Amino acid sequence: MCGIVGYIGHREAGPLLIKGLQKLEYRGYDSAGVAIHDGSSIEIRKKKGRVAEMATLYKASPVEGTVGIGHTRWATHGETNDQNSHPHVGGNGDVVLVHNGVIENYSSLRAQLQGLGYVFRTTTDTETIAHLLSHHLEEQIKLGSEPGELPTYLKAVENTLSKLKGTYGLVILFQDLPDVMIAARLGSPLVIGVGKGEHFIASDATPLAGYTDEVIYLSDHELAVVTRDEVEIFHRDEGQQKLSIQTLDQVSVDSDLGDYEHYMLKEIFEQPQTLENAMRGRIDEDEATAKFGGLNLTAQQLRKIDRVVLTACGTSWHSGLVGEYLLEEFARIPTEVEYASELRYRNPPISNSTMIFAITQSGETADTLAAMRECKRKGHPTLAICNVVGSTIAREADGGIYLHAGPEVGVASTKAFTSQVMVLIELALFLGRMRHLSYPAGRRIIDAMHQIPDQIRKSLECNELVKDIAMKYCNFNNFLYLGRLYNFPAALEGALKLKEISYIHAEGYPAAEMKHGPIALVDEETPSVFVVPRGQIYPKVMSNLEEVKARKGPVIAIACEGDKKIADIADDVIYVPDVDDFLQPLVTAIPLQLLSYHIAVQRGCNVDRPRNLAKSVTVE
Repeated sequence: MCGIVGYIGHREAGPLLIKGLQKLEYRGYDSAGVAIHDGSSIEIRKKKGRVAEMATLYKASPVEGTVGIGHTRWATHGETNDQNSHPHVGGNGDVVLVHNGVIENYSSLRAQLQGLGYVFRTTTDTETIAHLLSHHLEEQIKLGSEPGELPTYLKAVENTLSKLKGTYGLVILFQDLPDVMIAARLGSPLVIGVGKGEHFIASDATPLAGYTDEVIYLSDHELAVVTRDEVEIFHRDEGQQKLSIQTLDQVSVDSDLGDYEHYMLKEIFEQPQTLENAMRGRIDEDEATAKFGGLNLTAQQLRKIDRVVLTACGTSWHSGLVGEYLLEEFARIPTEVEYASELRYRNPPISNSTMIFAITQSGETADTLAAMRECKRKGHPTLAICNVVGSTIAREADGGIYLHAGPEVGVASTKAFTSQVMVLIELALFLGRMRHLSYPAGRRIIDAMHQIPDQIRKSLECNELVKDIAMKYCNFNNFLYLGRLYNFPAALEGALKLKEISYIHAEGYPAAEMKHGPIALVDEETPSVFVVPRGQIYPKVMSNLEEVKARKGPVIAIACEGDKKIADIADDVIYVPDVDDFLQPLVTAIPLQLLSYHIAVQRGCNVDRPRNLAKSVTVE
């Protein structure tokens, strides 16, 4: 969701800002722009479309200057066009800013400003901030504050922020303050890169890699004054803060696609390695259990847990559903999976012996962060399963587990999903061994886990077959995805992947629920993807498959190697290794991801950056 970069120092800002925006493209966006202070005025170059198109515009009309801000926009208010692109201007050009987040009361503020004579040129909520800031700056000067003096501008910013309701990550330039950037955060992440004679600002640490290894993470209600030589941070309620400079962990995005056409395909094929990374150092062979270094709970506290709540959004919610089955089977702990967007507004009874896990790839998902904060506010231990070191959720959680999946550039999550499932297997094993799970049972689980990377490599061998199947089905516009037990979440995730990147309507259901409504959709134009590896209820799922075939519905089956019976019934079969039930979502995820990928490619879709989607959803 929306990317921000800012620079002040001794280098030319324009090329640096463009390079930073390119590193943020993975977040999802629909337009891009930069604003550069040339010493006397602020020049803006912005354009609808890709960063490359804006870069072409900039190269045709470059701006010299060593102070600037840049932005990639993901539209929330107002259509996608050049005018609504960031940066935005306040007043007569005395203020220029970029903004991530949503201002909920912008409509009433806009009406007030229009009543004062301010002319709006866009339909965004962000322009409201710019004009409001210009208005408060003018008010400060009328009250006797000195123009061109930092305290005047700081007071104007503080007065403006006090009027805003919603979320924001802001970086501001003032025409009459050419050697200062001001940044502010509430709910939308900002990180400051600390250099020598230069400083950087970004919405995440990705653009900072290669320039600095020291960063400052802004917290909510903090405001930063950034010059070439100094950073000062002020909290709304607590005044000036002592700087907390941290070492920047590995954040660089590997831009080398190698032999792969898209990042999504590359990341699908990285999963044997990412699953090994998720297990590395976490398996205790002697005790037949898992071990974690960051839960920050004692064994006594962990044994008192009698309920687990997993909260997440999207793909992470699907991994959480697998986690529910795992925790209840291995650890015998009642577990619920809550949509974070719902949990944050509900008031469910949560006892002191309930453990809450927030599951997130980015660590910045607004709904998941808000749900976690609400639980923390009520005094519950709240942990995180997260991929991004230094993200807001990783920093605010009481403890947690990193995925170590590496940067995921494709907007549609693949390797993060399977890494989340692997971490949840380890968590279920860990809590199970603290309770009733026997040593031999723990050993069997661990032995099966060790085989998974090679079994994923085996699953990936279906790529060419899946490509052929995708060509057969790419023009269908409705799909059903069906599975049971551990394969129900797999079906949900398969349907989501198809929706995300190919724009085909797809629904995931428990296979037995098909008879309770969805079977009405079955016809010759609605393929059904059955996730039906061998297991305890294999015959039941086969009966559901037969019901679809009886109604002339095309069937694509994900089945275990050697299953000749299903080949006689399904139209197309994709085979995966035969693994234990609890590991099936890992091996079946591969053909499901590949199917969505190849169908999207056949339909000419932008696989890595699907329309309307963002990698890091930092607005509600």
